[in-house]
Amino acid sequence: MAHEILIVDDEPDIRMLIEGILCDEGYEARVASSSEAALAAFRARRPSLVILDVWLQGSDMDGLEILQAMKAEEASVPVVMISGHGTIETAVAALQHGAYDFIEKPFQADRLLVIVRRALEASRLARENEELRLRAGQDADLYGNSAQIVAIRNQIEKVAPTGSRVLISGGPGSGKEVAARMIHARSRRTDGPFVALNCATLAPGRFEEELFGLEGGVDGVGRRTGVLERAHGGTLLLDEVADMPLETQGKIVRALQDQTFERLGGGSRVKVDVRVLATTNRDLQAEIVGGRFREDLYYRLAVVPLRMPALKERRDDIPGLATLFLHRAAEMAGLPSRDLSPDAVAVLQAYDWPGNVRELRNLMERVLIMQPGSSQDLIRADMLPSTIGENAPGLLKFDASTDVMSLPLREARDLFETQYLQAQLLRFGGNISRTALFVGMERSALHRKLKQLGVTSDERNTG
Repeated sequence: MAHEILIVDDEPDIRMLIEGILCDEGYEARVASSSEAALAAFRARRPSLVILDVWLQGSDMDGLEILQAMKAEEASVPVVMISGHGTIETAVAALQHGAYDFIEKPFQADRLLVIVRRALEASRLARENEELRLRAGQDADLYGNSAQIVAIRNQIEKVAPTGSRVLISGGPGSGKEVAARMIHARSRRTDGPFVALNCATLAPGRFEEELFGLEGGVDGVGRRTGVLERAHGGTLLLDEVADMPLETQGKIVRALQDQTFERLGGGSRVKVDVRVLATTNRDLQAEIVGGRFREDLYYRLAVVPLRMPALKERRDDIPGLATLFLHRAAEMAGLPSRDLSPDAVAVLQAYDWPGNVRELRNLMERVLIMQPGSSQDLIRADMLPSTIGENAPGLLKFDASTDVMSLPLREARDLFETQYLQAQLLRFGGNISRTALFVGMERSALHRKLKQLGVTSDERNTG
C-alpha cells in the first residue's frame, strides 16, 4: 500500500508543491501548518515519514522542537528537515536530534524524491533488522514437499495479495505464525510492519492497553502506542486469539469493522489501515457454543480459514525437516554437521509428534549437543531419547529375546519380514502404496505378502 507522508510547513505554496510532487509518485500526503497541527496529525495516525520545516511562523514550537517531540514518541518514523534559511549549525543540530536528512530550499523535486525513497527504505530495513533480532531462530518459510504442505503454500499464494482476513488453526508448534508471516511477506503490505500480539501470554487486564494504547497527558507525555496503531499500513497477528477476554472481543469487533478505535483515556477516534490475521489451537466453534468466544468476531476473522496439518499428517517431510534442523543447529552452535542413520529416520517418521515441528526442531538441537561426534558419525536410533523410542517405534526394534539361531530358516525369515514390514507400515502411517514403493515391491505383491504373514494394515492416506 502507499506510504503516507506528513508535510509540515507554514507556507501554503510549499505545502501544495511538496504534496503534488509526492502524490504524483504514488504517495499519500497529509499537511500541517503549525506545531500544534503537526503533533495532532502525528498522534492521530503515525505517518511513514515526516517532511518538517525548521522555521514555522506563529507556532509555539520550531521544527527542531517538533522533531524532538516526535522522536520521543516514535523514534522509528524518519523525519526529513527542510529550510530556506539553513545553516551548517542547524543541519548538524537536526541530524543530532535524529533527523534522517536536511534539505535547503529551494530544492529540486528529484532530490526530494531520492531522499524520501532512501529514508523509507532505511526505515524498512531498520524495522526488518529489529524484527529479525527479536525473532532470531524462527522459520521464515514452510519447509517440506508433502501434499499437505504444498496445498498450504498454494493457499497462501492465493490469499496473500487479497487483503482478506485469515484465521489459521492448528496444533501448537505446527507453524501457524510462520504461515502468517508468509502471508504478510507475499502481500501488498510487505513493506509495512508485521506486529504480533500473543494473546496466550498476556494478562487479561492488559489486553485493551496493548491493543489500543494509552492517550497520556494533554501534551502527549505518557502516551503509549498500541499494536493496532503500530501495525498501521501493515499486518497485525492476533496469536492464539481464543485467549482474548470476551469484553475485549466485543471491542475488537468494532475496530475491525470501522478500522477506528479510541486509545484508553482518549476522546478522539484513531483511524488505521491494518490487515488482521489470527491463529488458534482450539476449536472455535466449540468455544462459541461454550460462550467463550464471540460468534461475530469469529466470522470477521475467518474470512479465509487455513488449517495447518500436524506433523504426523505429513510424515514425508520429517526426514528433510530433521536434516534441515540438524544442519541449522550445528551452524548456530559451532558444531560439526551430522546426518541421520536410516534407522533413526524410521523412528522419527513413526513417532506421533504431539509438539509438531517445534518438537522436532528442539529434539534435533538437543541430540546434536548431547550426542557429540564428528561429521562422519551418523546419529543412530539408539541416540534418540527413550520417549521417542517408547512411544512410537516399538515395532522398529527387533525382538532381542527371540533366538533366531534356534529357528529354521523359513521361520527366521518370516519373523524378520513380519517385523520389517510392520515397521515400514508404521513408518508410512499404514499407507500401502508408499510402503510398497519404499520396500521395492508391487502394491499387489505387498498385499499378498502381508496376508501370508498375517500382518494387518490400517491403510490411511496420510503420506
